Amino acid sequence: MALEDAKNQVDQAFTRESLRGLSYENAFGGAVSFLRRRYSKDLAGVDVAVTGIPFDQAVTHRPGARFGPRAIREASTLQAFDAPYGWGCDPFSLLDIVDYGDMAFDYAAVHDVPARIEAHLGAILDAGAAPVSLGGDHFVTLPILRAVAARRGPVALIQFDAHSDTWADDDPARIDHGTFLYKAIREGLVHPAGTVSVGIRTDNPDTMGVTILDAPSIHRDGIDATLARIRAVVGERPCYLTFDIDALDPAFAPGTGTPVWGGLASWQAAALLRGLAGIDLIGGDVVEVSPPYDTTGATAIAGAHVAVELIALLGWNRR
Repeated sequence: MALEDAKNQVDQAFTRESLRGLSYENAFGGAVSFLRRRYSKDLAGVDVAVTGIPFDQAVTHRPGARFGPRAIREASTLQAFDAPYGWGCDPFSLLDIVDYGDMAFDYAAVHDVPARIEAHLGAILDAGAAPVSLGGDHFVTLPILRAVAARRGPVALIQFDAHSDTWADDDPARIDHGTFLYKAIREGLVHPAGTVSVGIRTDNPDTMGVTILDAPSIHRDGIDATLARIRAVVGERPCYLTFDIDALDPAFAPGTGTPVWGGLASWQAAALLRGLAGIDLIGGDVVEVSPPYDTTGATAIAGAHVAVELIALLGWNRR
């Protein structure tokens, strides 16, 4: 069936009829969308809306994450043929999924971007769809959380990251990818007691009540113990998951703005994400993929896999 379909499927980003099912369009051709889902601004009946937020003007070091959504979409064409391995179910057949496209904004009106992101995600949430966002730098998670909290109240947060992103920043006009969690906690968008940061390996003494599971502890204690600690923190609260690609060691994800050695291996990240099956996930993002520093495409491939795992987590409770 797959070979027969491959002879006829092309430009599935525009021509596919169903919002469910796999795609057998050649990975190297056609118009690129995430997992060959149909581009659509119509969210009626949609379960998951994948959207790009190509903003990287809040970085502290190397830029380029504005090209992340495009690269992740291209990398995802390699995964459109099969259900994600190891889940035992096919979220692409359980969920109505669209590619909602990228958020439009004036790159020179940086001060307008936070409100635009909040409104963009608000439209997805108001339609009843779960958002999976492709960044962009990690600042974008702050206005996403504002949109989520405005509708759901404070949520639990799982953060995969090399950095805590809780450096003090009380200037409401500053737009900084290293302070998103500090501001999210100060604004009451997330429960500090229900927030866990996974893979940390930079020093910041003020944890603001967040549980820190640093990379050395994960290497030492293993996957099962780490998962038990994450679940104990999150509990049964509605949860948002943000994955900074620099949570991975630079050996696995070199294409990012602030790489730090000693991070998670890709197999560890995969095992941790799959081990979270059953949490009350309401949305997630993958950020900081910077293609200019991603000479082999490995980072974009990792980002695409993370986004697929987020969709699998969203579909787990629908199986």
